[in-house]
Amino acid sequence: MTKPVIGFIGLGLMGGNMVENLQKRGFELVVMDLNKDVVNTVIARGNAREATSPKELAEASDIVMFCLTKSEVVEKIVYSEDGILAGIKKGAVLIDFGTSIPASTRKIGADLAAKGAGMLDAPLGRTPAHAKDGLLNIMVGGDKETFDKMKPVLDEQGENVFYLGALGAGHTTKLINNFMGMTTVCTMSQAFAVADRAGVDRQQLFDIMSAGPSNSPFMKFCKNYAVDGVSDLGFSINNANKDLGYFLEMAKDLGTRAEIAEGTSHNLQAAVDAGLGEGNVPEIFDYFLKLGK
Repeated sequence: MTKPVIGFIGLGLMGGNMVENLQKRGFELVVMDLNKDVVNTVIARGNAREATSPKELAEASDIVMFCLTKSEVVEKIVYSEDGILAGIKKGAVLIDFGTSIPASTRKIGADLAAKGAGMLDAPLGRTPAHAKDGLLNIMVGGDKETFDKMKPVLDEQGENVFYLGALGAGHTTKLINNFMGMTTVCTMSQAFAVADRAGVDRQQLFDIMSAGPSNSPFMKFCKNYAVDGVSDLGFSINNANKDLGYFLEMAKDLGTRAEIAEGTSHNLQAAVDAGLGEGNVPEIFDYFLKLGK
């Protein structure tokens, strides 16, 4: 059976490595990104070309994949005059690997369905290194028939592919996951900062806390920065801040309030305002360390 042609928009660290993995596995790619250097790198590997517009990319593709930063960007690429919706083929499928607002995802899915196309929301877990090797965790929402149709391609990209239910379930789960993770990082980073102010050795605090049930990979990331000065969690404060905003918007859409998330969001926004947004999330320790000084 001939492999589907894949259109891929968003060749950042994660998306670029996903495309490299797909190329290694013999897929033909049509790509777009604002960074022409990464586009040229993809084309130089072979069996890939650049599209001049999202419409052209959709017209040439059996599957369209996004790895983009924000819901607003996704909507612009879908709904612009020369966007995906204008060019999508009947029977094609759009897979959004980014982290988006579930209500926006469901709206896009309905508009694609009206044109005979499908959609999956499939946000990612793990790192760009896992993406290059096809070992991501992928959380998928969408109708089961579309999921089953796309499962062989998703298996080429993910070691663990989870089907979660109706469209929007993937993005919902990812936002909950990121709320938990980023709240944990903020809490542990502040714990190290308060310990420092109280004269408690940060290494000793880690030794004690990591010997109990608070131990986690996130604690290790926070320790690596607060104690060792190594920033190795590849997720920025800007991205975390965006995701917490989306989580709060989702909670509001669900008719509830998430006060703990409000606190995390407040701290992340304060760190962004302090000029730390480009740093990895454990670097929020620097913001907490300076509070009140």
